Amino acid sequence: MFDKYYFKRLCIISVSIFFILATATLSIAGAISQPVKGDDGIYRHSWMTETFLDLQEDYQSAKANGKRLVVFVEQKGCIYCRKIQTEILVIPKINAYVRKHFEVVQVDMWGAKEITDFDGEVTTEKELVRKWGLLFTPTIVFFPENIDSMQGKNGKEIALAMMPGAFGEYTFIAMFEWIQKKIYKNGEHFQKYVIRKSQKNKPKN
Repeated sequence: MFDKYYFKRLCIISVSIFFILATATLSIAGAISQPVKGDDGIYRHSWMTETFLDLQEDYQSAKANGKRLVVFVEQKGCIYCRKIQTEILVIPKINAYVRKHFEVVQVDMWGAKEITDFDGEVTTEKELVRKWGLLFTPTIVFFPENIDSMQGKNGKEIALAMMPGAFGEYTFIAMFEWIQKKIYKNGEHFQKYVIRKSQKNKPKN
């Protein structure tokens, strides 16, 4: 004869296993996937902009979507580039903020892909980086929301701000906020904004 106590225990165990698996599934579904390293050795997230590397077109696309254009200059073997992609941009609040407000275009510091600068010059990624005078990777280049009055100028001349190197999550997101919220228009220096932000978030005794 079937033991009712055994049957009851079996049901409880089965329900427990179900909830454990369901929770694990939801956790995995809600997690931010890691970027994939391409053949060029650069890590890329699936949500980053697929582009023909015409920066004027990329700017127009970002503007049409109500976002700001930002260019990530990276290179193979750059541990700080990898840190930004695999440690910083997978933090949920940072990931959500960047995706909501920016369109990201990646440029390989030593790349041979054809790229068109804002001034219309067609060159290679490597030569563009040299033209812009960039020496470090990663370098994150932010562009204004409106460049209509800057016709004929190149990306270095148009750039609103540049973030050279890898920073921690706090400074990283602060830079994106400083740009997106147009705090720079009020004349507040970025470092002043970081200090004000840290003081505001500092726990009160």
